[in-house]
Parts: sequence; C-alpha cells; structure tokens
Amino acid sequence: MVFKAKRTFALSAVAACAALLAAACGSSSPSGTSSSPTTSSVPKISASSFNLSFSAMKEIKSLAAKGKGNVAAILPDTVSSTRYVEFDAPYLKKSMELAGLKPSQIVVQNALGSDATEYSDAEADITKGASVLIMDPLDSGVGARIESYAKSHGVPVIDYDRLTLGGSRKYYVSFNNVEVGTLLGKGLVSCISSWHVAKPQVMVMRGAPTDNNATLFAQGYLAVLNPLFSNKTYTDVANPAGTWDPPTALTEFEAAYTAHPGINAVLMPNDENGAPIIHYLQTKGIAAGTFPVTGQDATLTGLQNVIAGYQCGTVYKPIYLEAQAAVALAMYLRAGDTPPSSLVNGQAEDVTSKVEVPSILETPEWVTPSTVNSTVIKDGFVPASQLCAAPYTADCTKYGISG
Repeated sequence: MVFKAKRTFALSAVAACAALLAAACGSSSPSGTSSSPTTSSVPKISASSFNLSFSAMKEIKSLAAKGKGNVAAILPDTVSSTRYVEFDAPYLKKSMELAGLKPSQIVVQNALGSDATEYSDAEADITKGASVLIMDPLDSGVGARIESYAKSHGVPVIDYDRLTLGGSRKYYVSFNNVEVGTLLGKGLVSCISSWHVAKPQVMVMRGAPTDNNATLFAQGYLAVLNPLFSNKTYTDVANPAGTWDPPTALTEFEAAYTAHPGINAVLMPNDENGAPIIHYLQTKGIAAGTFPVTGQDATLTGLQNVIAGYQCGTVYKPIYLEAQAAVALAMYLRAGDTPPSSLVNGQAEDVTSKVEVPSILETPEWVTPSTVNSTVIKDGFVPASQLCAAPYTADCTKYGISG
C-alpha cells in the first residue's frame, strides 16, 4: 500500500524534557527564588485538531515568536482546478495569520502552470528569507529541483497536495489520494446501478501522467473497476493517456466516443475535465440520469452538474484541513521544533527514492445531491446562492439545498 496509517503516542514529560535538554528544559518558580525542571512549552496538536474555525492555529501561536524568516507557499496553476485560487491561497494565508506570522512574513504564490516560474519563485523566496517552503509541485521534475536547491540552502520543504517523487522534502501533507480514487470508482459503480445503465461500456480517463496524485487516484479506482472488467460485468472501452487540461480531455473523449459510440459511462478524475465533456454529451442529446460521469474537487460547475443529474458525484476535499496542517508543520519547523507525533498521522511512499515520507493525510468525502447541503454548503465551500442560481433553482429545491 502507498499509504500506511500508524498509531502515535505522546511523549512522556520526562522523555520530552530529555529530548529538549539543549533548550534548558526548566523554568523559574513564580517567586524567582528557585527553579526546577518542567516539561517543554512546545504546543501539542493532532491531525484531528483542524476545523472550520481554524482554532488549532491559535493553539500554536507561541511558535511564531520562536522562529525567524518567512513561510512561503507556492501553488501550481489555475487550470487543473479552481481550488488553488478560490480556497488554497486564502486558507493558507488565513492559517499563517492566525498562527501569528506578520503580513511581511507570509508569501503565497501561484506558478501559473510554468515549471520555470515555480522554480524561480522558490529561488526568490529563499533569497528573500523564507525559512520554510510549502510547495505543490507541477510535476516531480521541478519539485525535485526545488527541493535540492532548498536543501542546499538549509530550507526545509513541505510537499503540499502532491508528493515529489525523488525529492528530499521533510514532510508531505495531502488527502489520502488512493481513497480519493476509491471513492471515484465506487461512485461510478453506484451510479451505473442507480441510473440503470445496461451493459456498461466504460471509458477510463486519467489525470496528467506526470502527476503522482493522478497515479494514486488511478490505483484507487482501478482496484474497484478492474474486477468488473475482468468478469465482463463492464467493458473497458478506452483509456486515453491522461491530462489535467480540460480542452485536451475533451479532445481525448471526442476521439474515443467517435470511435466507440457505445460508450455510456466515464470514470472522470476531476470536475474541470468533466465539465466540457458533459456539455458535449448534452449537445448530443444525452439526457440527465443516463450517462454516468464522475468528478473531483467539488467545483461550482461540478456540483451543478451533480444536482442536475449529469454527474454522479464529486470527491470533496475540505481544503481548510489541508492548509492548516501544512502551516502547522511549517510553524514547528520554523521554530526549530519537532512536530508532535500526534500531528504526523501517516506515511506516503516515494516510489522513486524508495523512502517513506512522514505525512499528514486528511480524509476525502464523496458528495451526491443528497449530501451537498451537509458538506460543501455547511462548510461554506460553495455558497448556496451561487449553486442554486437559475437554471438550478428547482434542483436545489428538490434536494433541500439552502444556506
């Protein structure tokens, strides 16, 4: 398995004091007349501490005064998902602010789909005083180069959302990406059944081959679908090379659909790629509730396709959890403290370097029309006023969506 859960236990007061002996584990008595050893003042939070109120960030605020330098975060693009602009960037900034960093110590950038820009941003950030780098690599090639450069300058890197294969980062923060794929596969199976698709002719689409997350997603959904292909319950019709570029995904689909017009279900790895394909199917007269398509990222368009009956569901990843986890790790590293074992709740395998990377892995959710209100609307991820705008008002009423 790529992801390995592990149980963690808090260090005893004695062990913590011994481990931090160099930091003079002790303090003066209130009267100032005597002193005795005490436990470390390093705050302890866990992977389950994060929530929509961002309260965990305030619990680690004392770390800000202990560290020096900036915390810089570099996001990859604005095309593969709208999440990076709409959610990751503001959540990362909010987490840093609540954790006690000054505005001048906060850097959040977007590489805009360019390897060269991502690398130059990292160089500039380190030159300008970044003491920790949070990075979502466009691909492992540029990610490994950035991490090598950062390591040579004594700057620890946290891989954010995507793992850099062959890299040298200290930690990895993401969602359980194999589970994301499993949810996609199970979602398609459920939809094929509930939509009464006869003799499923399935097209399996992938994300970009250079993205390790796309590989992990595929690992999850193929574990669900391959047995159904093997026993002839489903027919595996087409498997394009993969992309995160929506126009390219549409071209791949059109070519396969023209060659195999019997295709009647698509495993789609995200909402952005699925949207133009769903529109294309609508122009072909495909009715709602007849041609299952999956998705991921809980985008506004994806959710509207879900409640309208053109998309089976979408994998929702509460990004506020991921952003807080990354910033929490960064604050411990910036302060020169070891993150508590209760925070680092898993491992991810770097299959290139053959190493297990200490990780924080959050849990994704599968969202269908009946759970939209209790997930993305409750979390404020998508405002009900936007989701339910015409022509989706009746769909929201049907599923009791409001907010």
